[in-house]
Amino acid sequence: MTMQPALNVIGLRDGSEAEFGAGYHVLPIWKDRMDSRAWVPTPNADVIYSMSYLDLKETGPLVIKAPANVIGMFTDFFQRTITDVGAIGPDRARGGLYLLLPPGYQGHVPKSYYAFESSTYNVFLFFRTIMAKGDGVPDPKPAVELAETTRVYPLWAQEKEVPAMEFPNASGKRVNMMYPTDFTYWTKLKEFVDYEPIEAITPELRGVLASIGIVKGQPFEPSQWQREQLEKAVIDAPKMILASAQLGREDGRNKYYQDRQWERAWCGGTAEWMQESYLDLAARARFFQYAYSSAPAMVMRTTGAGSKYPYTLRDADGDFLEGQKSYKLYVPANPPAGLFWAVTAYNVTDGTMPETDQLLPSTNGYYDIPKNDDGSIDIWFGPQQPDDVADSAFIKTIPGRNFLVCFRLYGAEDAFYDQTWKLDDIVKVK
Repeated sequence: MTMQPALNVIGLRDGSEAEFGAGYHVLPIWKDRMDSRAWVPTPNADVIYSMSYLDLKETGPLVIKAPANVIGMFTDFFQRTITDVGAIGPDRARGGLYLLLPPGYQGHVPKSYYAFESSTYNVFLFFRTIMAKGDGVPDPKPAVELAETTRVYPLWAQEKEVPAMEFPNASGKRVNMMYPTDFTYWTKLKEFVDYEPIEAITPELRGVLASIGIVKGQPFEPSQWQREQLEKAVIDAPKMILASAQLGREDGRNKYYQDRQWERAWCGGTAEWMQESYLDLAARARFFQYAYSSAPAMVMRTTGAGSKYPYTLRDADGDFLEGQKSYKLYVPANPPAGLFWAVTAYNVTDGTMPETDQLLPSTNGYYDIPKNDDGSIDIWFGPQQPDDVADSAFIKTIPGRNFLVCFRLYGAEDAFYDQTWKLDDIVKVK
């Protein structure tokens, strides 16, 4: 549970680099949107994703030219935010040159960069660019063109030594970017511990790792009995985490509303899962079981910037959402999202998209979704599309499999925060 943030992003890196290649100059972009063929925790099909994995031990300080209006972040490999990029970041959506420094860097730091030191050599680059509104459907082309203005290069490299950027199209590829769920979990963790500086992990957690035989620079040689227990842990821990999430919190602080089922992933006021006096380990473990990349922009109550992600496992009656049943979500008129809104269904166990013949189990405000007389819309979920429901208002689910629904608001506005606009619960139809 404590190492999950690291293994989560290691899974992303290893799956991506196996398919698209490695290197600071390789930036895979889901140019035709990310769909259910990409096994990624809670991916967003309604923005254009650009994700890469940087190694500051190999390259030294890296410069990243970030595009304007990107929604992004850099995190270390415990997914602790190094900095937001975009409207909440220091560039304030104007774009700019970021300088990422390796842990303990002692060299010269030039001025005129947004300079940040990482606590791990490995760094995750995660950019999202916003699609345009096409003819009744989203148009990804402007978002892709913007993402392709990203540049990454070592600070001290000569121009003639810097390879041209590569932007492979990741869309439509069968790629597994999930964290391992077998003994590989532990071998990858050992490799990570050996590679990173000692200080990247607190002494207490180094003690926890030592108790199962993982110590930096020492052989990891579990006995047969120990190996069996570690394999069992990888199976049991996700079940425990999911059960804890389904049971709910006694304090109820994860609920967005007093009278509705929508939840917030952070259960508190920070992107680090801090409550006033403690780190909320259970909430953090659940997050990294079905999601990745936490950043201040996702939690701060900023008007017209940042993003909000209310999600629910349950319908209006408090029952778990089941893929063989049909549901309706009433969305009141004028969702308070300055950029756009989107709604997506995910598998409840690991946050991947349910894979059906509808490869994009989502819809968003760029579609011409039929409106009710009051400007509201109805979105339907279920294994069968009702005869009178438009394609843009239907999300297909898998019978026999529970799911969750996330309603994203990019550029959330005051009506969301003061709850003068409230999202209805999902209602079971049959």
